Amino acid sequence: MLTRRGLIKSAAALFAAGTVSGGFTPALAKAPFQPFQAPGFYRMKLGNFELTALSDGTIPLPLPELYTNTDAEDARRALAAAFMGTPTDTSVNAFLVNTGDRLVLIDAGTGAYLDGALGELVANLEAAGYKADQIDDIILTHIHTDHSGGLTIKGKPVFANATVHVNKREHDFWMETPGESRSANVPLSYFVEAHESLGPYAEAGRVRTFADNAGILPGIGSILRAGHTPGHSSIVVESAGAKIVFWGDITHGNVLQFDEPDVAIQFDTDQAEAIRAREAAFADATDGKYLVAGAHIAFPGIGHVRRDATNYEWVPVNYAS
Repeated sequence: MLTRRGLIKSAAALFAAGTVSGGFTPALAKAPFQPFQAPGFYRMKLGNFELTALSDGTIPLPLPELYTNTDAEDARRALAAAFMGTPTDTSVNAFLVNTGDRLVLIDAGTGAYLDGALGELVANLEAAGYKADQIDDIILTHIHTDHSGGLTIKGKPVFANATVHVNKREHDFWMETPGESRSANVPLSYFVEAHESLGPYAEAGRVRTFADNAGILPGIGSILRAGHTPGHSSIVVESAGAKIVFWGDITHGNVLQFDEPDVAIQFDTDQAEAIRAREAAFADATDGKYLVAGAHIAFPGIGHVRRDATNYEWVPVNYAS
């Protein structure tokens, strides 16, 4: 399998040899190409709070083959109509809430677990002006590896002073379910990685669980949106009359599932329940007209949902410098 590390090593070898395919010699170029983006953070205000979207990077996913309840070719056409190829570069986003009293991170990225241009959360956190040891609390929308893998590296907590908060049924599913009782449609590796990621915090007494639809911290609550995982929860943040809901994995992408909410994805633990959660999340966001943020919507992943002629439409937040 071609990994990110292997690709980097191969590219380095080619440049060291002074040539790449086609006989192109980078040294002869007027100026070398610069194959990197600006630091991945985007900052905005919410009432008296400060929000910072943090990119963990992107990963190319074969979305048409991963979506269910649709034909792969139809999904491919829908993506192409939005000028997206297949595989589709898919964002992995986390979000930082500065309440003035606490720094609260919502989801923790992939860490070193996945390929693609991922694992950039801490670098982008630092580019945004913060340090990992300044984080007071981490709230997980759920415990899939792309949301919890960044908690640890080589068995050590990345966020040395943080307490991790997670829905109780989510915690119990991943951390307490005996091997013989685990869902057959969930890979064993997911359970292993969950224990590796949360284990050091649990051993230090720094994991807290919250009930369904419960408050978590001042100004921060939750909505159970089970289906993608058993305790998958959206996180609600409110300040001075302003509101944003951090969706977690209500959608994967910002095209197909808005037009067709009944399209699920293979990563869902319970696809039928995930569809019901998505329909409820769309309707509530549309009626409430509040901001939402998605973990796998094109970075920064913040915007609104509105109804349109085909069903729903994603409207990205208007950029402000």
